[in-house]
Amino acid sequence: MMHRFVRLLALVSVALQFAIVDLSARGPWVMLENCHYLTKRANDGDSFHVSVNGKEYIFRLYFVDAPETDTEFRDRVEEQAKYFGITVEQNTQVGLLAKAYTREKLSGPFSVRTCWEDAMGRSRMQRFYAMVQTNNGDLGEQLVENGLARIHGIQASPEGLTSARQEWQKLETFERKAKREKIGGWGPAEGRMMTRAKDLDSGKGADPFDAFFHPQKAAQTEPAQSTPIPGGNATSTSTSAVAPSGSPIASSNKLDINTASEAEIEDLPGIGSVMAQRIIAARPFKGADDLRNVKGIGDKKYEKLRPFFN
Repeated sequence: MMHRFVRLLALVSVALQFAIVDLSARGPWVMLENCHYLTKRANDGDSFHVSVNGKEYIFRLYFVDAPETDTEFRDRVEEQAKYFGITVEQNTQVGLLAKAYTREKLSGPFSVRTCWEDAMGRSRMQRFYAMVQTNNGDLGEQLVENGLARIHGIQASPEGLTSARQEWQKLETFERKAKREKIGGWGPAEGRMMTRAKDLDSGKGADPFDAFFHPQKAAQTEPAQSTPIPGGNATSTSTSAVAPSGSPIASSNKLDINTASEAEIEDLPGIGSVMAQRIIAARPFKGADDLRNVKGIGDKKYEKLRPFFN
């Protein structure tokens, strides 16, 4: 009798899960303007909290997958590391770089397009798939072109997008370019993990959203001098940055030990709310080296934290 009851509960649970996905997976496409990035510990390169019109959401990028920032889900991290041909430790370092890159790109207002397709996140708050447009291009494309994410999720089929395959082909072109340049996840062996793409083909140009829904309009607005990309809309911008050797993030992304917010500090690996509060309470510091004087920060933790501060 008990066995039957447990089985019934399991069936009900599965049914409810499918019902939830069924009800909330899709809706009409909307464009959310003037969005703002919210600094949260759980954010990573392809999934992050966003504030818009006084509401908070979690969005997950379509078609790309940035490396994990820790090894909590070992199987997934190992699978990502194998894809890039790097170690698990290097994979998480690339994940931290991707997270910092996304935070940098979304430091100003940005746009989100979503049809509210359920992205099945681990948070209690529902997560939705989306496309994110920064001030100079599509975020997913930029991550892949800089070697900070892999193309992933071809099975995703956003409702109403007739040319999803074209976007996949464009991302394949960007990924091949990142591999040739040996940057990001493709570059640890050459010491180029923190090197960014020399000429961004994913830069300013026709809006990727137009490329999906209005391909003829996108083709008309594509600058003549841009590099042809399969299914794409691109123009060339010259931006490259090389971080100091041995640093897990570029210098432009580093925090000031005396002005960083509690949320920014708590967001760092191995730091919880208690430690973040201790660091803030110990201010002012003469420099980031004084982190050694904070209770609970031993040599190992200091070595991990120091590169994140100027």
